[in-house]
Amino acid sequence: MANLAFAVLSCVPFSSQAEPLLYYTKVKLGTPPREFNVQIDTGSDILWVTCSSCSNCPQSSGLGVELSFFDSASSSTARPVPCSDAACSPASQTSATQCSLNNLCSYSFHYGDESGTSGYYVNDVLFFDAVLGQSLVANSSALVVFGCSTCQSGDLTKTDKALDGIFGFGHGDLSVISQLSSRGITPRVFSHCLKGDGSGGGTLVLGEILEPGIVYSPLVPSQPHYNLNLQSISVNGQFLPIDPSVFATSTNRGTIIDSGTTLAYLVEQAYDPFVSAITAAVSTSVTPTISKGNQCYLVSNSINDVFPSISLNFAAGASMVLKPEEYLIQLGFYDGAPLWCIGFQKAQGPSAMLTILGDLVLKDKIFVYDLAHQRIGWTNYDCKFS
Repeated sequence: MANLAFAVLSCVPFSSQAEPLLYYTKVKLGTPPREFNVQIDTGSDILWVTCSSCSNCPQSSGLGVELSFFDSASSSTARPVPCSDAACSPASQTSATQCSLNNLCSYSFHYGDESGTSGYYVNDVLFFDAVLGQSLVANSSALVVFGCSTCQSGDLTKTDKALDGIFGFGHGDLSVISQLSSRGITPRVFSHCLKGDGSGGGTLVLGEILEPGIVYSPLVPSQPHYNLNLQSISVNGQFLPIDPSVFATSTNRGTIIDSGTTLAYLVEQAYDPFVSAITAAVSTSVTPTISKGNQCYLVSNSINDVFPSISLNFAAGASMVLKPEEYLIQLGFYDGAPLWCIGFQKAQGPSAMLTILGDLVLKDKIFVYDLAHQRIGWTNYDCKFS
């Protein structure tokens, strides 16, 4: 695989048999540099790490990583962002901001799972490895604005999958990719290749991964997320009876690519025929069952020999073909037989009309977020070789 990239970050995942992979990467911030493990999230914009002053943040992690806390007083290059800074203007924000009593530019942000973080913005050094042609230049750096979290809520307060923060790769003005590309430090494109073999890992590149066979679909313009026009779904080459209008993009509607979501979600009008078609295709070879409300199957053979291929068909003729392990998850055994369940969930609540394609679907593919040309591309790839 040929890489044309500027900055490279290694991905370190978490996995267990009953859970999909959670992908996170290491970043170095401050002077002297301190290392932080942050989840990769294309569904949000800002990079934030936990402040040393946070009172309700996890102190340990079930992922087996030691948590780090950012202390701006310990970094000689850290500068809190004042309210008068352009980064604090409403035009730059995708999160609620306000001025604190000590003139700090504060933020508050909530995620789709109803977890949240609040704190203040800091300007400090981000370290990375630069790839110039065929040469690797270690310890390159640039000043970036990021969040220092002083309060967290929801799942972010739990220790089982606690990390040091979240690395937002959205296209808002304060995302790291926007900050660096606006100053000509990196191209306005990033790419990832997430391993899906159970051990996790992969590659995250601030730049473009070049690979033959990549197909592109245009981004829906003027959207806060990476929205694509999903037009149809087919199972074993047969189009499902789904009204294309259920995928249309509007407020809280449409189809988004989100690496911060571990599974995938389909709107009800698509989910029911999707599950029915898969069950019908395998009914003579497996034993269908329901486990914890999910459609599951007791499978005695390899899932690749039994289950059909799925095709998600997008605008501009770009199709995303899913192998069984890219829409099924194994949830242990029952009476000695492997129990495989459909990893797609039915969208509910405020996101009931939103189709979300998370890591379950994104793994073992090269994804290129070409913001300069407002498109996303992908191709199947064995990411253990990335």
